[in-house]
Amino acid sequence: MTGKTIPTPVSSELITQQALSPSWSQRLIRFLGLIFLFGFTLYSLYELDFFNLPMIWQGLTKLFDTLQFMLPPAAHGRTLDFLVAVLETLAMAFLGTLLATIMSLIFGFLGAKNVIGQPLFHFCIRRVMDFLRGVDALIWALIWINVVGLGPFAGILAIAVSNTGEISKLFSEAIENVDRGPIQGVRATGANLMQTICYAILPQVLPVLLSNCFYYFESNTRSATILGIVGAGGVGLILADRIRVMAWDQVSLLIIMILITVYIIDNLSVFLRSRFIGSSNRGFRLGHI
Repeated sequence: MTGKTIPTPVSSELITQQALSPSWSQRLIRFLGLIFLFGFTLYSLYELDFFNLPMIWQGLTKLFDTLQFMLPPAAHGRTLDFLVAVLETLAMAFLGTLLATIMSLIFGFLGAKNVIGQPLFHFCIRRVMDFLRGVDALIWALIWINVVGLGPFAGILAIAVSNTGEISKLFSEAIENVDRGPIQGVRATGANLMQTICYAILPQVLPVLLSNCFYYFESNTRSATILGIVGAGGVGLILADRIRVMAWDQVSLLIIMILITVYIIDNLSVFLRSRFIGSSNRGFRLGHI
């Protein structure tokens, strides 16, 4: 006899009973949480004047009148100009995403604890990522317009800077969660840090990086339209001008062209994901690209 007490096993019925029958304190906490959520919802609706039914009805009436002016869509000989603006927006989204991807490769590895374990350096890199993604792309566009002037270049820089902070965080977290087995195997052969990254870490996280980049390219195609409204080039600049002069038939044509572009990019993104990332279940390799 060792004198040690053997713990009594807890039956599954007791665990189920505890889960289905919470204590009074747990019920009280849940009830107070629901009351707070309900009260905050009512407060938000009141502060936003959501209960002003006459204002809502008046707004719906104006919206219906505007939709009548938008139909049927008409170009008035500017279809080619609209198409060039859509392509410019698409180019902004592509170049902005490409620059963000390149920068994310650098920040992602620098921000991963299992690559660089120095706490102070890791803390500084993570705060830089927080700063980049903490400022919205629209604000970055206004900043870059004052730096480089009006035009698509400001929009490209705004997308690149904003996406760098977001993709870097996702990339660094993916690096920190990689399987350590391949890393140890590559290091056992005498590989240095760069060789370990290229042959053990990068093949594991590359599908995650590509998946996020395809998604952000699709999302940036829509975001570039908004950036154009503040003067960052693209179709948004023409869209804002047509809205300003109340040329609603041309506005509807631009909206239709934007929707078609986003639809094409969405299907292209799905195809690229299935082509490059769908094979990751069988083992992703750099040679697939």
